[in-house]
Amino acid sequence: MKKYTVFLLATLLVLSTSAQKTKYVVLITIDGFRPDFYMEPSWGTPNLRMMKDSGACARGVNSIFPSVTYPNHTTIITGVPPAKHGVYYNAPFEPNGASGQWYFGYEGIKVPTLFDAVRKAGKKSANVIWPVTVGAPIDYNVPDIWSPKIKTDRREITAANTTPAGLWNELQEKATGALEAADFNMVKEELIMDENVARMGAYIIKTYKPAFTTLHLACTDHYEHAEGREGHLVRKAVAGADRGIGTILEALERAGIQDSTVIIVTGDHGFVDIKTSFQPNVILAQNGLMKDIKKDDWKAQFHAVGGSAFLHLKDKNDVQTLNQVRQLLNSLPTEQKKLFRIIERRQLDAIGADPNAALAITALNNTTIGGATTGAIVKPAKGGTHGYYPDFKEIQTGFVAYGPGIAKGAIINEMNLTDVAPVISQLLGLDFTTVKAPAGILKNN
Repeated sequence: MKKYTVFLLATLLVLSTSAQKTKYVVLITIDGFRPDFYMEPSWGTPNLRMMKDSGACARGVNSIFPSVTYPNHTTIITGVPPAKHGVYYNAPFEPNGASGQWYFGYEGIKVPTLFDAVRKAGKKSANVIWPVTVGAPIDYNVPDIWSPKIKTDRREITAANTTPAGLWNELQEKATGALEAADFNMVKEELIMDENVARMGAYIIKTYKPAFTTLHLACTDHYEHAEGREGHLVRKAVAGADRGIGTILEALERAGIQDSTVIIVTGDHGFVDIKTSFQPNVILAQNGLMKDIKKDDWKAQFHAVGGSAFLHLKDKNDVQTLNQVRQLLNSLPTEQKKLFRIIERRQLDAIGADPNAALAITALNNTTIGGATTGAIVKPAKGGTHGYYPDFKEIQTGFVAYGPGIAKGAIINEMNLTDVAPVISQLLGLDFTTVKAPAGILKNN
């Protein structure tokens, strides 16, 4: 009798453990997400704090370079830096002037992603405005896209690229109601944008129960740009994003899958308050290195991405021009030199940045970098930005994971964005990467 009881208990334990196995993962990014949003009680984030207390979190997550949205989101779902995945910036470097196009298309990613691995495993996936997902192998896909000519209304182009056909209308009928331009707007990014993204994600989860769902909540980034790290609207946006997370938690409960779902909330970068703007292309133009880019009359130009800029040479072997640029930067007055530091090619290689750049500069002392070719080299600025070389606390993003298979109460001191994909791969049992999740996040890991 005793042996039978032990056997029965062991069997029940195995069944119980099996029932708790992760079958679903919801990956949410809050653009401009910072660890203080869940580590400090002054922020209105009850859902995030509950997840932190009942799951695992990190005190800081290191971004890639540049620390901007599209490359970082691509790193999250590939586990590799830009030099490998191919999405080097938000918008590609266009030597004859920016067209306004970003890296919208999935074909720009050069390596397999979690979406590929999920499909290979015979599972379903879903997405609402995750970057670089137009044409992605996602079963229920509302990609991140807009027209440079009509930035204030992205509904038509989003509908045209949403798959399967009819999903966009289905989401308005069942999840959000009829959307006006301002309800789904990436220019002004009113708080309702995050709310509608969450409602769409919640509907897809309840209706279709995909194994892997990605959501991108973008409003916090918008207000950090406008007001800096501590703005009133930043606090409202963070609270709104937390409410969006609550909407997803409620959807999991209604779908009856909350006990087998892990929710991961992470971000792409932190934020820095700015007071100065530095314009390195003005220096190049003044010294004959950028005469007329529209006529292809140039030797060197900086591709500015917020807190940094990447130097591109018309002739990649033009060592003379490269040395001239270095000399121009090093001969600037002290008051200007203190606004940036040079990141040489060997450092770019080490961090996995754009292999086509000859060097980069990263801003210092609350400075942003602009792309102007005329006017003052240094101008006043306000608000906040990102894009910096990711070697300081303010530019770190955050990470919180909650659900079956996640270690309860674990706090990781520091991790990297490249660690997120291995965590998800292990949770879902995907054939994706041989790299293991960082110790401490997963139970028995």
